[in-house]
Amino acid sequence: MTLQDPLADSLSSIYNNEIRNKRECLLKPASKLIGGILKVMQQHGYIGEFEFIDDGRGGKFRVQLLGRINKCGVIKPRHPVKVKDLERFEERYLPSRDIGILIVSTPQGILSHKEMLEKHVGGKLLAYVY
Repeated sequence: MTLQDPLADSLSSIYNNEIRNKRECLLKPASKLIGGILKVMQQHGYIGEFEFIDDGRGGKFRVQLLGRINKCGVIKPRHPVKVKDLERFEERYLPSRDIGILIVSTPQGILSHKEMLEKHVGGKLLAYVY
């Protein structure tokens, strides 16, 4: 089996384990991008603790699930987004105001769209969670 998009596979694995009421899931292969997205999801309370496990191949993450995710997924194509255009993408990918987060890759690291507004930086949309 070849992985086309490890980020999409990781988020679908989280979602599938979440709807089956599992307490944790394993994501492989691990990457800095996936780790950054997990960190943002953890800061906003969607997942619990996560740890990197070095298995000598690609590594993997063990993620503690809290049962708080209704839907999560990647955004393709990865749209570049400016601060002033952010509202359009919020309406498109999130169910309503103040529910969920867009995860954005910026020059200052991987941030949620709320942090992006505070720091006033643009970036590329990676994923959504609510």
